[in-house]
Amino acid sequence: MTEAADPDWEYAPLRIPADVTRSIAAAQLSLHAEFGGWELARVQRYVDGTRRVVLRRKRRPSAVPLPGLSA
Repeated sequence: MTEAADPDWEYAPLRIPADVTRSIAAAQLSLHAEFGGWELARVQRYVDGTRRVVLRRKRRPSAVPLPGLSA
């Protein structure tokens, strides 16, 4: 299933340059996970050393209006 066809998840593609070490990349991804609710969906490493990372998280319901405050 492709990312665009999955209504339950939202996806965020990232490109990590070749000069970023694995430990620094892991720390950055940990921050995305902890504070943004993202999880690792896919990692692809290219011959030049760059990485294509796809993060995903469950779609959040749209804002529900407060009772009695409808327009």
